[in-house]
Amino acid sequence: MKTRIIVGVVGLALLLIVVLALPAVATAILVAAMDALAVYELLIVTGLVKHVRIFAYSSLIAVLVVIWSWLGMPRAFGIVTAFVYLCALFAELLLAHTELRLSKICVAIFAGAVVPFLLASLVRLRVMDHGRAYIMTAFLLAMVPDTGAYFIGTFFGKKKLCPVISPHKTVEGAIGGLAVTIVAMLIYSLILSAGLHFKVNYFYAIIYAILGTGASMIGDLTFSVIKRQTKIKDYGSLLPGHGGILDRFDSTAMVAPLVEMLLLLIPFAVK
Repeated sequence: MKTRIIVGVVGLALLLIVVLALPAVATAILVAAMDALAVYELLIVTGLVKHVRIFAYSSLIAVLVVIWSWLGMPRAFGIVTAFVYLCALFAELLLAHTELRLSKICVAIFAGAVVPFLLASLVRLRVMDHGRAYIMTAFLLAMVPDTGAYFIGTFFGKKKLCPVISPHKTVEGAIGGLAVTIVAMLIYSLILSAGLHFKVNYFYAIIYAILGTGASMIGDLTFSVIKRQTKIKDYGSLLPGHGGILDRFDSTAMVAPLVEMLLLLIPFAVK
């Protein structure tokens, strides 16, 4: 537990330095590294696709997704990149059609394109006007529900939420996590309004908290299902006490694109 707390505090501090104090390119570099590691965890650590070339293609496309998100490159770049990636995967399927199953190609696409695109929302948030405030919104909505659920569930949890997928999660914890997230989002909105002179819609902020809590839980539980099905405890040991990148940023993979979408549709804070 001590190691987990120390790594968590140090890791959070470094994360905030990168996304808040450094230029946006630093966030892009960090997310590119996260995406490449996520590909490794989903394909190699799980044992789902232990194929060197497919892993290489998927890692490369994961990094290119981040470059596309950071530079805001034309749609044609994304279309061409995706087409070439699919052609490479299909070529591998044709070359080894008696051993390589289509399901492995689908897993590779999920690992190499889908998950990196979701995490790259952090980059797209950071390069927005006032991106520092918006990327912090994503981290708040990804981390607070789980933290709130943990403490509320520890003291008041009785009814199991998903005993097979995540035996420690409780219904009471989930409700408590939602309540804590609403309060945290309102406090954050007040800080943006009073301290940074944003025009804040507090009703929208509550919507963000509700939807963000749901997305956080979906991300957490979905990647837990993958671990259960592949019979691994953690996605890695990069972060002592926490596991791998996907153990720590599973919720973020769902929350970041949700925040990006909500900001485009119903921005809760503007200048």
